[in-house]
Amino acid sequence: MSILSILEPSQTAAARPAVTRRFTGGIPATVATDLLVPLADGRVTDYANFDHGASAPCLESVRAAVEAALPSYASVHRGNGYASRITTQWYERARAEVHAFVGARSDDQVVFTRQTTDALNLLARCLPSNATVIVFETEHHAALLPWPAERTVRLAAPDSPASAVSAVANALREAPEGPRLVVVTGASNVTGEIFPVAEIAAVAKAHGARICLDAAQLAPHRVVDIAALEVDWVALSGHKLYAPYGAGALVGRADWLNAANPYLAGGGATSAVTGDTTVWNEGPSRHEGGSPNVIGAIALAAACAAISKHRDAIEQHEQFLLGRLRDGLANIPGVKTYSLFGHDADRVGTVTFTIEGLTSTLVSAALSAEYGIGVRDGKFCAHLLTGHLLAGDPTSSTAVRASLGLGVTREHVERLIEAIRTLATKGPKSAYLESAEGCQPVTDPRDLTAPQIW
Repeated sequence: MSILSILEPSQTAAARPAVTRRFTGGIPATVATDLLVPLADGRVTDYANFDHGASAPCLESVRAAVEAALPSYASVHRGNGYASRITTQWYERARAEVHAFVGARSDDQVVFTRQTTDALNLLARCLPSNATVIVFETEHHAALLPWPAERTVRLAAPDSPASAVSAVANALREAPEGPRLVVVTGASNVTGEIFPVAEIAAVAKAHGARICLDAAQLAPHRVVDIAALEVDWVALSGHKLYAPYGAGALVGRADWLNAANPYLAGGGATSAVTGDTTVWNEGPSRHEGGSPNVIGAIALAAACAAISKHRDAIEQHEQFLLGRLRDGLANIPGVKTYSLFGHDADRVGTVTFTIEGLTSTLVSAALSAEYGIGVRDGKFCAHLLTGHLLAGDPTSSTAVRASLGLGVTREHVERLIEAIRTLATKGPKSAYLESAEGCQPVTDPRDLTAPQIW
């Protein structure tokens, strides 16, 4: 059975498994609510998406905003036609929406980027030449790798929020004179644990340093407030905020950004070009050379508006499911979950685990083929952190990550718990073969060929 045939509207209601509508109590809906997937035994089931930490499905309201914008989509800032004027207004309103979403100060800039990785690389390009960067080894590669190696101090993985704060303080005391930047995640993409951002920011300010917050994993789940946290920059991604249209943002102080050469030299970044000189713009346009991703910016803004409106309901929904998932896994022999700060640490809806005797690749493949559950396995673009967490386990070098979001229901959580219990006690139902294309059942009737959609 092909994926295309599963999704065809002509499929009879009797053949479709019952799908409980996911969103009540003011929680926004995603477009993937009724996604059906094939199983290796020939059945189909609704998809249990536990991979929100990688990319979240699109919100219905985001799709609606994009569809509303497309008929008049045009260039921005450099056109006098009606469509261009309208599109330019939406683009700048999107900037204002993102500015409000992260609680930015009145003089903070919002520079649209492709995603968090792009935003942090932009900031790295804008560092003063003598700046020292302080970053934990526990960061996602997007926040770990962009900085100049010769002027970057990597801190060891902290074992508590207090030790994270003291490690930053010690590093700042020993850092050379000159500009200094502390880079810290808001929530770990591996364990979901919340880092003490406000406390680290206070230490940074006391030592005359600046701080950049990687909010990629935090912003979809908790309020981010630049002014209240007293951070200097925030980086985030639309594709983790239910807006998968290729946009992200770097939000924060203007001075380092205005002093640096444009991230992309080209049209829109310039105010004047002559035969001898080029005068670059100041402000966000300085680093948004070329025709911008207007649709992505509109999508990001629509997602920010929806999440802001329903923030309390979203947090309650996710924390309830997270509590149930953690309790369920804790009662399964052979299952180990991982943490930096301990069991009681505050965290968003991410759980990383291993099952004794089974590789993470096999676990993720079996969850997909036998239960219709999508998880992530590997080192999660955080190799140093994953290596630190698994250092005491000689049999595991990778793990499985289940990350919650608006596409997850109570039924999905119960299905995942029971699937893991079965795998831990009885193993997979099928034999599996690992290859360069991944791990698949030896006998697999599923047609996993993507249908041609254009």
